[in-house]
Parts: sequence; C-alpha cells; structure tokens
Amino acid sequence: MPKMKTNRSAAKRFGKTGSGKFTRRRQNLRHILTKKNAKRSRRLGQGALVDSANIKAVSRLLPYA
Repeated sequence: MPKMKTNRSAAKRFGKTGSGKFTRRRQNLRHILTKKNAKRSRRLGQGALVDSANIKAVSRLLPYA
C-alpha cells in the first residue's frame, strides 16, 4: 500500500496544537488596512481554531499532522 500524500498548500496554511486541534490564520490582513482600526488589526493578527464543520476536510488533507 503506498503512503498517503499530504496536501502541501494545506500544510502551509494549517497547524496542529498539542491537544489535536487545527489552527489557522485569519483573513483580511493583507491590504486595505487603513480603514480597519487598530483593535481589529490586532485581532486579525492572532491565530484561530478551525471550525468544527471543517475539521474533517482539513484532517483529510493532512493525514500525518
């Protein structure tokens, strides 16, 4: 049986915590930042957890994570 392949684009976007949950970055922090206030920009800079609806899809893309 061949080894399963990891989706490399997903591997660059998602990480796994010590408790087994998946982490992700938030969107909307690349451009058009002048109209976003500082509080919003700080919050967007923090990581977030993958929603429960998407955990199955992400874990399928990252079989060895």
